[in-house]
Amino acid sequence: MDSNPLILIIRTLGELYIFIMLLRLILQVVKADYYNPISQGVVRVTQPVINPFQKMLPKVLGIDISPILFSIVLKGVVLYAIYAMANHLIAIPMLGVYALVGVFNTFLDIIFYAVMGSVIISWIAPDSPHPAPQLLLQVTAPIYRFVGKALPPIGGFDLSPIVIFIAIQIIQSQLRPFLI
Repeated sequence: MDSNPLILIIRTLGELYIFIMLLRLILQVVKADYYNPISQGVVRVTQPVINPFQKMLPKVLGIDISPILFSIVLKGVVLYAIYAMANHLIAIPMLGVYALVGVFNTFLDIIFYAVMGSVIISWIAPDSPHPAPQLLLQVTAPIYRFVGKALPPIGGFDLSPIVIFIAIQIIQSQLRPFLI
């Protein structure tokens, strides 16, 4: 299926927009700095599409769930388009499962790369005033705190990133049969 360049373009653009949508959700959940230029860019790119969903869907525990719903719908549309262009049929329930698992896998990828980025930044430029490192640290701090409760630093060395990487890899290995 991947030999068709149109399929590659559709898949890439769809995944990129899903990534940005989920990033918007993560930034909202961790209460990242809204005035960070990167946060502003994410909101600016996603707001025109999310606005109708926000009017229809209520907030759950103070969190706007419209980026999740839109991401699942978009993933389903992308998968359907890919299957249709390859002249394959897919059942709607399976399409929904593949879309849901695909969005969750993208969410895990975002967390994985955010943790990787924060580890690298902590070595290269700790306390950097640049907006990107600040945003990465704001995104990963709650995850580090959560893991740090169960696994305190050992000899001044924080093992939280290693635990997070292993957990994400285990979860993603279980999701692979459902990924397209």
